[in-house]
Amino acid sequence: MENAKVYNCGFELTLELIGGKWKGLILWYLHEHGTLRNGELMRLIPSITQKMLTQQLREMEENNLIVRKVYEQVPPKVEYSLTVYGEKLRLILESMKEWGMEYAKENNIAMACSGKK
Repeated sequence: MENAKVYNCGFELTLELIGGKWKGLILWYLHEHGTLRNGELMRLIPSITQKMLTQQLREMEENNLIVRKVYEQVPPKVEYSLTVYGEKLRLILESMKEWGMEYAKENNIAMACSGKK
């Protein structure tokens, strides 16, 4: 690739791959649940639009963070799961979750989740 972007550091690349409003959340739910279908992701992230979910899933698939498995059946069935690279984000995702839970507690921010995995 002649016009490939050159990153200043690994942190910059990581933020580009998993940053934004939705990618981290999608990765978290795939980490937490293993394999999920589109509708399941929509239920877990009710504020995301179908268009945005599709876009984010495609980008993460192109970047080898998730794998999309299509079952040849009627109606079509598609499942998403983490790749080896996506699995390697486990510690980062868990650390971010723990940080958020601690921050919320110390700053009196209400959390709808229990704080468990």
